[in-house]
Amino acid sequence: MNITMIGTGYVGLVSGACFAELGHDVTCMDKDGAKINKLLAGEIPIFEPGLDTMVKTNIEGQRLHFTTELEAAVTEAQAVFIAVGTPSSRRGDGYADLSYIYAAAKELACCLKDYTVIVDKSTVPVGTARQIQRIISETNPEADFDVASNPEFLREGAAINDFMRPDRIILGTDSDRALEILKEIYDPLYLFATPFVTTDLETAELTKYAANAFLAVKISFINEMANLCEAVNANVIDLAKGMGLDGRISSKFLHPGPGYGGSCFPKDTLALLRTAQEHGVSARLVEAGVEANNSQKARMVKKIRDALGGSETGKTIGVLGLTFKPETDDLRDAPALSILPPLFEKGANIQAHDPQGMEEAEKLFPDFTYVANSYEAATGADALVLMTEWNQYRALDLDRIKAAMKTPVFIDLRNVYDPVKMKEAGFQYFGVGRN
Repeated sequence: MNITMIGTGYVGLVSGACFAELGHDVTCMDKDGAKINKLLAGEIPIFEPGLDTMVKTNIEGQRLHFTTELEAAVTEAQAVFIAVGTPSSRRGDGYADLSYIYAAAKELACCLKDYTVIVDKSTVPVGTARQIQRIISETNPEADFDVASNPEFLREGAAINDFMRPDRIILGTDSDRALEILKEIYDPLYLFATPFVTTDLETAELTKYAANAFLAVKISFINEMANLCEAVNANVIDLAKGMGLDGRISSKFLHPGPGYGGSCFPKDTLALLRTAQEHGVSARLVEAGVEANNSQKARMVKKIRDALGGSETGKTIGVLGLTFKPETDDLRDAPALSILPPLFEKGANIQAHDPQGMEEAEKLFPDFTYVANSYEAATGADALVLMTEWNQYRALDLDRIKAAMKTPVFIDLRNVYDPVKMKEAGFQYFGVGRN
């Protein structure tokens, strides 16, 4: 089947490459000529394990194409997926910025000829698909099309596996004809007995927000339990295990830390809150989860400051990890962006390492020092903060780390290391929610 992806960001590029891997003929369109030229040359603009190989293989197999020409991309397509960005509004009010979505809908409307399914792949508030439908109809009254909502559930760092072996596929549309085309597109995934949830447009749109909000609240909950554990001298690791073994709860997303970040949870929880408010509906649990997450990041600043003896002024802080999670180069709303600047502003020297995130971090914080490895981050440091649990930080040579540091203070915001072993190795160890 001929498929077009509008947008070659994270969702568009991963989805397009995976559709091509399933055997479809896929054209990825983007207005950014420099990005398209790099993709044609085999350069991947994002870090996602396995994506470079998949893109290269499918370009060579002539199943994956890249272009800046919208008309050429849309005219022959049976399904056009809109996968452009929906960031939080620049007004700072929490609403999703849908300008890119609506612009794409208006522009592609003029290119439609034969029957086409327009699929909203971006994360959007309830009612967006209806607006896309309206925009296309007003722009091109002769267009033969239907609109569908097919939200993505791709985790950065595991996106290819998530696409090829998904927990579920949500298909929202009012059209039987569109539904049949979507089922045909995803038919190869029947081999893995993937559950399909077919529903209306509004439910499909809301499902993505509801899922992300629930997981965000779950993270905030275990972080609040971690704080309570610290107050009563309990151990959140054992607590989370005791909770997670309950099949109704599960252990997923019960990992305490410095708070959630990334491209989805922060903006999606806020967008869901705004949607609820617009319709006069309470969403107090989500609101509390957002507030708890902000508080958790502030609490980590205090944890580091206290570990340094009450003041960071003139102290050198080594940092391991800057991205919001491992296996990605994404710094969007990463805890490091909230935790490190207040320390720097009060006189701390920050020397940081991250396997993938330093190039982007340097644009945001040019006054930080960026080093080549973990041991350089520890050199001369008054404290070492494990911010992101990359695998290469999980088995550090503790003797070498201790010898490199000015003061052996280890602040483990991901609870990677055993407190007893760290104490035996001669460190002052500070975890999250551990006695």
